[in-house]
Amino acid sequence: MTTLDPDIAARLKRTDDGLVAAVVQQHDTGEVLMLGWMDDEALSRTLTTGRATYWSRSRQEYWAKGDTSGHVQWVKEVRLDCDGDTLLVKVDQVGAACHTGDRTCFDADLLTPAPDGQPSDG
Repeated sequence: MTTLDPDIAARLKRTDDGLVAAVVQQHDTGEVLMLGWMDDEALSRTLTTGRATYWSRSRQEYWAKGDTSGHVQWVKEVRLDCDGDTLLVKVDQVGAACHTGDRTCFDADLLTPAPDGQPSDG
């Protein structure tokens, strides 16, 4: 049973499996760290404990970031986007955010667009 504030719960637009995407950002630099998934209970835990908590789609369980790695995310702010289908979680990241050990989950693969920003002719 979730303890999420009913007013907040009413604003969420969830996927078919009850989840909302959570974009995680370093609060002071704006660096995008990772994307996680939250249901009502994970969001409630995040808001009440001050530690980012997610729903693992692969393990089908809750996990508070840093429980096993020590790389904790201390929550500074949570915002809901205008459509209600995405959360922005601003954190103070301790250590690496990515399970690979990288600072962010977006360090490894840079996809470069065409120089002028226009699609190439092939």
